[in-house]
Amino acid sequence: MDSFQYRDGQLFCEDVPVSRIAAAVGTPVYIYSRATLTGHYNRLAEAFAPLNPLICYSIKSCGNLHLCRILRELGSGMDVTSGGELFRALQAGADPRKIVFAGVGKTDHEINEALNAQATVSAAPHAAEANTRHPSRGIGWFNIESEEEFWNLDRLAGLKGVTARGALRVNPDVENKGGTHAKTFTGKKETKFGVDIDRAAAFYRAAASAKYAKLTALHLHIGSPIKVVEPYVDAITKALALIDELARAGITIDTLDIGGGFAAFYEGNEAPPFATYAEAIVPLLKDRVARGLQIIIEPGRSISCNSAILLAQVQYTKQGGTKKFVIIDAAMNDLIRPTLYESYHFIWPTEPGGPLTPPNRLSTLRVPGDEKVDVVGPICESGDYLAKDRYLPHLSRGNLVAIYSAGAYGMAMSSNYNARPRAAEVLVEGATFRTIRRRETYHDLIANEVV
Repeated sequence: MDSFQYRDGQLFCEDVPVSRIAAAVGTPVYIYSRATLTGHYNRLAEAFAPLNPLICYSIKSCGNLHLCRILRELGSGMDVTSGGELFRALQAGADPRKIVFAGVGKTDHEINEALNAQATVSAAPHAAEANTRHPSRGIGWFNIESEEEFWNLDRLAGLKGVTARGALRVNPDVENKGGTHAKTFTGKKETKFGVDIDRAAAFYRAAASAKYAKLTALHLHIGSPIKVVEPYVDAITKALALIDELARAGITIDTLDIGGGFAAFYEGNEAPPFATYAEAIVPLLKDRVARGLQIIIEPGRSISCNSAILLAQVQYTKQGGTKKFVIIDAAMNDLIRPTLYESYHFIWPTEPGGPLTPPNRLSTLRVPGDEKVDVVGPICESGDYLAKDRYLPHLSRGNLVAIYSAGAYGMAMSSNYNARPRAAEVLVEGATFRTIRRRETYHDLIANEVV
């Protein structure tokens, strides 16, 4: 599943004991495994190879430049949701024509940046085919979320005298069968994203009169994480029916972006492998691809989630009534998912002793001598916790703990709340490691206020 394993009673990332990283750069620190990151990407690419898709990694899940460059070198395009993420993608060397731009509120400034986008380094491997098929200036596709956005794109492209390619985000109105959190399920009509499928055909017909924005693609994204395949099958089936309806009206859709949202392992048994998703999706699309339909996939969490842990150190323990608290130096500003989404992250000491090496990452895991504790941070909020009522081996001041599955929406959603400098990020490659984002300083906190 990943490259974080216990050997001789201590936790390693690939071939580096994480305690060595803590000694070198301090805690809290995000530790990424290159082997895990590339392994997840390659398995997804292999599973969907019959569709020859353009894979556009979702930068919002984890946008460190060094990690984006690794994925770009593997052939990945980028899925961005803001001008800042577009800037990151270009700085990572992404080919602009392999970038899709999502989001419901793109500003004129952001749209112009995307229309003007140029590569900052030579084209990524495997980009030649995409460049030949889509030689237009700027990014590959704007994911269109509303009528006003489309006509604004047409206006701005016209001012520059360029052509912009659009993919209409269609809400397929599918059921949330996998229990995805309400805050991250977007497949129903009652969402701020996209256009209802029952008025999508009329949208395409009206858009056909645009001079500079060409709406020749269809985009789906039903949320994340989606732990079962049925919503994808339902959404794609509806999308293909819409494509056929449009074809009968003389409107050609040449690209179908099926989005992302594939689940990742948090407990170790809830995420289907990529092959399971592909077994259901590939048969729906293989014949269409043979007839010229381009497929785009936008994975994020499923690539980055288990590529990292958040390493923290125990500062204190205390008893409060019937509760025992383990207070660590990581907090909700470092990893907000537990308090924002009630999400589960496996936590375990990095040197628990031989018999206490975790046999699994389940929330129900018990070992001899364990204690029920709340793992909390130092922020002045009752909501500042990483785990509640969790059974863990006995922990004392100075012990290191690993918070797993932290690569997706961990550092990406971190903040400086309580004037806390954000954590360092470290990349492990085999037996070596390097800092890929230095720890912030107090001076960094006020740098933009000194004017």
